[in-house]
Amino acid sequence: MPRYPSAYASSFSFGPGPLSTALKALIGANVVVFLATTFAPALTLLLGLQPAEVVGKLYVWQLATYMFVHAGVFHILFNMLALWMFGTELEQTWGTRRFLRFYFLCGVGAGVCVVLANYLFGDPTLPTIGASGAIYGVLAASAALWPDRVILAFFFFPMKMKYFVGIVGAISFLNSWNLNSGVSDIAHLSGLIIGVLYVKSPRVRGFDPLGSLQASYRAWKLKRAKRKFQVYLRKQRSGPDRWVH
Repeated sequence: MPRYPSAYASSFSFGPGPLSTALKALIGANVVVFLATTFAPALTLLLGLQPAEVVGKLYVWQLATYMFVHAGVFHILFNMLALWMFGTELEQTWGTRRFLRFYFLCGVGAGVCVVLANYLFGDPTLPTIGASGAIYGVLAASAALWPDRVILAFFFFPMKMKYFVGIVGAISFLNSWNLNSGVSDIAHLSGLIIGVLYVKSPRVRGFDPLGSLQASYRAWKLKRAKRKFQVYLRKQRSGPDRWVH
C-alpha cells in the first residue's frame, strides 16, 4: 500500500516550487506544439482529436496529441499554470515515471470517452483540443490525496481542495449534457473520474499500457530470436557435413 503525505498538510501556496522533470517536458512540448500550430494551422486538424478520423481513418495518435494542441494564449496559459500548481507535488510524491503514466492515462482515457460520447450522442466530426482532461485528472488526484488542503480557488476564494474539485466536477457534469457547447466537458469529467479511480483503486493504479507494450515487444523479439536460432540449427543438421564437429 503506497504511503502519501497527510491530508492535513499545510496550505497549498501559489507557486509550489521550481518546475520538476516531467513538468518541464510537458510544458515545453505544449509550448512547441502551440507555436507550431500557430504558424501552421493545418497541424491542428492532424493533431486535434476528431472522433470520425480516429474511428474512420484510424488516426489513433490523436488520442494523445490532442492534449498538446490549444486554441489560444489564455487556453494554454491557464492549463499550464494549473499543471504547474497541482502537478509539481504529485510528481514529487510519485516520481517522474509514475506521474507521466498517470497524466497520459487521464488524457488518453478522457479522449476515448470523448470519442464514445460524440459517436453515441453528439457529432463525431467536432474536434477536441487541450490538456484539460489530463489537468482535471491531476486536480482530482490532488483532492483525493490532500482533501483538506486550503487553496485559493479561482485565485481569490480560500477553499478546501475537495470542495473546489467537487464544484468544478459538478459544473462539468451539468454542462456535459450539451456535447455541442464548444467546451469538452466530457473530457473534463472523464479526467476527474479517472484521476480519482487511479488514487483509490489498486487495479487502475497498476494499469500500465506502455509497460505492457514494452513487455510484449521484448517477448516478441525473444520469440523471433529463438525461431531464427531453430532454423539455423535445422540447416546445420541437414548439411552434407552434419557429422563433422
